[in-house]
Amino acid sequence: MKKLLTYFCSLLIIIITASCMSKPTTTLPEKSQDITGKVWKLTEINGQPIKLKNPAANPYFTLNTKDMRYEGHGGCNGVGGTFEIKQEVMRIKFNQGMSTMIACDDLDTEHAFTQALLSADNYSVNGNILTLNKARMAPLAKFILQK
Repeated sequence: MKKLLTYFCSLLIIIITASCMSKPTTTLPEKSQDITGKVWKLTEINGQPIKLKNPAANPYFTLNTKDMRYEGHGGCNGVGGTFEIKQEVMRIKFNQGMSTMIACDDLDTEHAFTQALLSADNYSVNGNILTLNKARMAPLAKFILQK
């Protein structure tokens, strides 16, 4: 009987100790992983470094949460539209927007850039590198944070 009482008390202490332990909480992305309000310059498209005939016209974009619009430059033309973001799960959706229609030497890169934006459904951040992805496939595009 004494062994049973000792066993029961030990079990009770373990249960009380376990219930007092803090439970893990889901954390929101760190502020460093907040991709809004920053300028992101294109560095890779479909796993390949971009090759521009006019390096001064590097494609970039920024996200404005005030009116939920993205804007940027594809290298030749301005691009913009609306977007939806769920930062806690790193999901993003760019909606078809508007673009100017000026011809230039880097039109292929611009087309790939806009297709990557419109195809992306999630993103990841590693330091100052932003990667746009579609499902679990290879990254669509990589960007570097402009200071």
